[in-house]
Amino acid sequence: MNESTLGVQIHVYFRKMFRINMREKSWKYLIFALIISLLVAMIVGPDMFGNFESTNSGFFTLASACIWIGIFNSIQSVCKEHEIIRAEYRQGMKIAAYVSAHALWQALLCLAQTIIIFIVCCIFMKFDKSAHLLLGAYVENFVTIYLLTFGASILGLMISSVSGNPTTAMTIMPFVLIIQLVMSGVLFSLSGFSKFISYFTLSRWGMSAFGCEADLNSIPTGTQMLYPGASNPMTSEFYNHEVIRLFAAWFAIIGITFFNAFVSGLALKIKNRDS
Repeated sequence: MNESTLGVQIHVYFRKMFRINMREKSWKYLIFALIISLLVAMIVGPDMFGNFESTNSGFFTLASACIWIGIFNSIQSVCKEHEIIRAEYRQGMKIAAYVSAHALWQALLCLAQTIIIFIVCCIFMKFDKSAHLLLGAYVENFVTIYLLTFGASILGLMISSVSGNPTTAMTIMPFVLIIQLVMSGVLFSLSGFSKFISYFTLSRWGMSAFGCEADLNSIPTGTQMLYPGASNPMTSEFYNHEVIRLFAAWFAIIGITFFNAFVSGLALKIKNRDS
């Protein structure tokens, strides 16, 4: 494999991962996505778009589910192969090819999961078709769900790459999920350093994308529905109904995803530098 080009190695390792995942019955990840999305949509769906609070909570739950599903896809995918990686690296394997093949597999898996999640959401949550910016409510929400799920899968890939074994990876996972939940800007008001840190989390930008797509700031709160003159203290600039906000959120998620993929490769390179 020493003379193989990057493209050839990516093709070889992608085919290898495809065979392994088929043998390990990776369809279970699709079932997992179906069960989680059904639970989320059935619980929050009836109240979506009723008022600001229920819509905000609904999108937060959906974003959290996407992140959970994505991380679960890949959290153990690399750490269980460290010895194999070391052996094949000695024989000329390019780390970039290995990481790219994993990313391609995750891209396909996340696409299938996104289709499942989106269909379930369309059935139970009834996306507001009138609230969209450029591509239509269905397309915009589909893209956001996919970017979040795929971004979380690459985040899981990064955690798996820096972890020495599956046990360590699964130990780190809850802490990463808690950070994502706290930094979303939904559970707590963020300011100062915490707000700065939130710019590097998928949850923050996922909520921004969902919020600006749905024009969340214009949806009245429960208090405003009772007292029309009341103000909404929970509005956020991240939810401004603007095309630039939507694309900024999408590109932020893409940027974080690429960064995590780079860290994955760098971590594996460092682990195998003496091979």
